[in-house]
Amino acid sequence: MSKKILILDDSEDILEVMKDALEMEHYEVEVLNYTDDICKAALSANADLVILDYILFGINGGELCHMLKTTPATAHIPVVMVSAYPRVLESLGNYGSDAFIAKPFNLSDVIDTVNHCFLTTGDDVAHMA
Repeated sequence: MSKKILILDDSEDILEVMKDALEMEHYEVEVLNYTDDICKAALSANADLVILDYILFGINGGELCHMLKTTPATAHIPVVMVSAYPRVLESLGNYGSDAFIAKPFNLSDVIDTVNHCFLTTGDDVAHMA
């Protein structure tokens, strides 16, 4: 059974590129450019992993990460933060995220990070159907 990934980013281009790359690796991917309830979105998508942009329209992705990690129903879901401002995260902390990817990124970095998150959580990376 393939792993499900939820990506939240306000850039349609980034959503499209990440979705295509991860689907080529046989992941199921759902994308959002906005949500008012990240925990509900993750549960609705049955997400095995969430990728969050740090800077979103009017929302701090770090706070969304913190919500996921402190809500019992979603605390187990690995979260990857993505940002063009890595120094902000260095100074403010990682909000409990499991990994970080700096923009601009190589797609191989995204795939490697996702695979690594599944390995470190004990999930089988053999996600091909």
